[in-house]
Amino acid sequence: MVLYGLKTCDTCRKALKSLAEARFVDVRSDGVPKDVLERAHGQFGAALLNTRSTTWRGLSETERARPPLDLLVDHPTLMKRPLIENDGQLTLGWGADVQAALGVG
Repeated sequence: MVLYGLKTCDTCRKALKSLAEARFVDVRSDGVPKDVLERAHGQFGAALLNTRSTTWRGLSETERARPPLDLLVDHPTLMKRPLIENDGQLTLGWGADVQAALGVG
């Protein structure tokens, strides 16, 4: 299991605490592998972009109009988090539905 997130994100820290066996990947320093981003975008579409983030608010209208995958490659902190890869399956966020799907909580 791999948890993609930010070490400074409270939600990511909660998820990591509950998923002690997960390997943590800090997207700010390590990024997200392109194939994982492509699969996540295919599964979650526009929901993968965090349009309420500070990073998003700092982008110009021209930058915001770029394809989501290009934005995520250049600005990995735009990704909603955590993105969890477990046995090839992807989940996004740390809501009750994700916790139930992972058998936590």
